[in-house]
Order: sequence, then C-alpha cells, then structure tokens
Amino acid sequence: MADATQQPSWSRIPWLNIFAIAAVVVAGSLITVKNLHGDPSNTILNVSYDPTRELYAALDPQFIAEYKKQTGVKLEIKQSHGGSSRQARNVIDGSEKADVVTLALPTDVDALRKRGLIAPGWQSRLPNNSVPYTSTIVFVVHKGNPKNIHDWPDLVKGDVAIVTPNPRTSGNGKLSVLAAWGSVTTRGGSDAQALAFLKALFQHVAVFDTGARGAATSFTIEKIGDVHLTWENEALREVAADKDEFEIVYPPVSIRAEPAVAWVDANLKDKKTAAFARAYLEYLFTDAAQETAAKFGYRPIKPEILARHADLLPNIKLFPITAIAKDWDDAREKFFADNGIVDTIAPPKTN
Repeated sequence: MADATQQPSWSRIPWLNIFAIAAVVVAGSLITVKNLHGDPSNTILNVSYDPTRELYAALDPQFIAEYKKQTGVKLEIKQSHGGSSRQARNVIDGSEKADVVTLALPTDVDALRKRGLIAPGWQSRLPNNSVPYTSTIVFVVHKGNPKNIHDWPDLVKGDVAIVTPNPRTSGNGKLSVLAAWGSVTTRGGSDAQALAFLKALFQHVAVFDTGARGAATSFTIEKIGDVHLTWENEALREVAADKDEFEIVYPPVSIRAEPAVAWVDANLKDKKTAAFARAYLEYLFTDAAQETAAKFGYRPIKPEILARHADLLPNIKLFPITAIAKDWDDAREKFFADNGIVDTIAPPKTN
C-alpha cells in the first residue's frame, strides 16, 4: 500500500502528453480519410463515459489498423463522451444509437439490459465480466498541498473546498460517494459514521459538475476548489498537463472501479456491424490494448502488464464493491435509487 504522502514516480508522465497529442492527430486524420473514402456501413459508434476521449483516440486507430490487416476491411469508429449515467440514458431514449457502450459502471451498462437493449448474461460474453481495465478515485491538489490533504477525513476539515461530479449524472460522482463511504466502513467505522462523513463531504463541495471532464475544467482551468476527487487517469492527465501547479495524493484506501463494456444487441440487426462491434470490444482485452490503457492511466486487468507500469500506477489498497454492498446493483439501489442514501442528503449544486 502506498503511503498517503508518497507520490508516484512521474518519470513516464510525458508519455501521457505524447500519446494524447499523437492520438488527436491520428484521429483527425482518420476523420479526413473517412470524409473522402469512408463506407458508412463500416462505421460503429462507441458511447463512452467522460474521461475516455484520449484513451479511445489512441485505441481506435490501433484496432482499425489491426482489423484491416486481418480482414482487409477498413472501419471507422465514432465516439460519444459524457457523464456515464447520462450516456446510458441517452442510449435508452434513442438519442445515441450506440453499437457498443464503454461506461463507468457495470450498473450503467446493465440499465440497458433492463430496457431490453442488451441481452441477458452480457457480462459473460467477454473476459473478466466484461471489465477490460479498472481504476480508482484519487485526489488532485495544488502544488505543495497547501491544505495538507492526505486522507479522506482531511477533505472535511476547515474551509477545504472540493470539486467532484454530480453522482446523479456521473460515474466519477458515484464512485466518489462509494469511495468516501468505504473509507469509513472498511476501516472499522459504522454506517452511521459513514453517513455523517458523506453529509459533511457534500457540504464541502464547491461545485458538482455533470461529468468528470467538466469537473476537471472547474478545478484546473476555472481554479475552483482546493482538491479534485477524480478518476486516477484524469488525475494523471491533469498533473501531466501542468506539473508545476498540481500534484496527486493517493489516499490510504479507495474503491476499485470497474468500467464495463458491451455491444448493444438491439442496435445491431446487421450481422456485419455486429461482428465489427464484437471484434472491437474483444480487442480491448489484447496485450496491445492493455498496454495502451496503462499508458493512459487505466489499470490493466493483466497483472504482468500492470506490473510493468508500477511507476505510473502504484500499488495501493483498493476495496471491492462487495466491501460496502452485495454487488454493483445493490450499491446502486442503496446509494443512488430514489430515496437512497444520496437522496437523504441536501441536493447537490450543479455547475
């Protein structure tokens, strides 16, 4: 377990900038090629959560090149990004005609199954219960950590101002709630103490943005708040962009986030497009994709690849969802359903 004050080595952080810039250039080139020569029938749409823009801008051209090499077919991948729960609702209401979804929480994907858009048993169709990489919630603070924030209780001291997304719309927001709760109960605290801590935490939130990237903008660009509760990959991106102004604090304990993926059966009536969608998601579990995920701050599910990136993704104590609920669906009901724990707290402010 990493010490709360210990920072990971940033010797490989420049890769984040290099890969992000290269990915944007390549993605732009692919759009140009598509406009000139693209076949619309060879296009699939990935509806994803907020911070995965850079990841899929890098992964998509890798997959496109590999698929063309294997089959001779040139594909185009379109992307949509936003708060994970909002993205799930957009697919449900038809405003996003997703071929695949790559969302922040298994429950966001399962919401589509409950509406008949994804087949039952979707988690068994891909390895690791359809979770290609994991993540967690960490803290980004101003350089030098002027508020002396090292652990969850430090977030509710004095005049500390927090930035984190709205749990009603964002996977990051939900995970911040779950991580905060578990930071109490997994260390011997009661549910009553966890609820009191969560109430105090909400009172310290300066702004609840609708998604993770909006929260990052509030903290890093608009200079709101003293600490940003965010995905590990977002924290790494923020610090890489301005290492003279921000730094990461790894709390002693946090949650193991499990972003999940699935193809959307109801939108894949054409067998050819269905094959494209399946191949795309299967690619996420290959060594090449796992390496790319690690370089962008996501924790690969393959231990040997994660170990190669220990300087970027340090070994820390991450509790599973089963430490605070029966499973992800039980956590959704307990914390985020109507009259759940979040509903017992004052309505969050939205930016």
